Amino acid sequence: MASFALKVTQLGFSTLGLVSPKTAGALAFSLFCRTPSPRPRGPKAQATFKAGGDLLARAERVIIRTSSGTIAAYRLVSREERAPRFLVVHGWGSRAEFLAGLAAGIHQSGAEVVLVDLPGHGRSSGRLLNMRVAAEAIAAAQSHFGSFHGVVGHSFGGASVMTAAGGIFSDVATLDPGRLVLIAAPSEIQGIFNGFAGHLKLTIPVRRALIAHAEKVLGCPVDAFDTVPIAQKLARPVLVVHAEDDKEVSVDHARRFLRQDIPAQVLWANGYGHRRIVSAPDVISRVARFLKESDVMADNAA
Repeated sequence: MASFALKVTQLGFSTLGLVSPKTAGALAFSLFCRTPSPRPRGPKAQATFKAGGDLLARAERVIIRTSSGTIAAYRLVSREERAPRFLVVHGWGSRAEFLAGLAAGIHQSGAEVVLVDLPGHGRSSGRLLNMRVAAEAIAAAQSHFGSFHGVVGHSFGGASVMTAAGGIFSDVATLDPGRLVLIAAPSEIQGIFNGFAGHLKLTIPVRRALIAHAEKVLGCPVDAFDTVPIAQKLARPVLVVHAEDDKEVSVDHARRFLRQDIPAQVLWANGYGHRRIVSAPDVISRVARFLKESDVMADNAA
């Protein structure tokens, strides 16, 4: 948000908060959920988008309907019989094209790979996104394509797949993956809300109203989106990939998985920051190898 626009927004919330903290909190949550333009900005983003589009040119494209609109999905088909199927989910302000290189690397291992544009992103409809509609989109992909042997989520996408797998929403089908890969993903949301509230300089009453409204819309406490307890409950293999130099999602989110009772592996991909991490060859190779282990396990079980 540009400096002048930010100052005007801060002033607006300050004034409205004095009159009605509840209204200001509801408006703040709407702003929190509003997605950015799906068009890539800047030469680097445009080049990455074009390269990703070229990789997805051969993918099967599908439009899937959800309760909030439609989502676009892309499927890289495998020629191998009984090939494992994996889902790749992008982060906030991103889209499938930006994770196409990662998906292609997984696909080269002989797997079928599905990518989705979350609501309000890419070719999907809408301009709003929250954990509930993200979980609905992921559940819709599972319903359309079938079960996934593993799921990869970057940034907000990582938090979304954990929420979907945790069965947080009783009226949304639970994601049932064999393995989970979380790349530069937040592991709890309260801190994200705090950062957003601090950015807008929201008063304490407005912050409380923001959380209350969020919980009303989502239908559960924000603490329910803590992915560490979800990982403990699922007891599924988890690969956490994070760069200690990530300036968008603190490394502390990944460090929370370094506990004895969580079946998680942590890969430090230092030097790649928050966005380049998904296109780093060594990261792609490690993710593909981790996911491929689920295929071996499935074959042994059969």
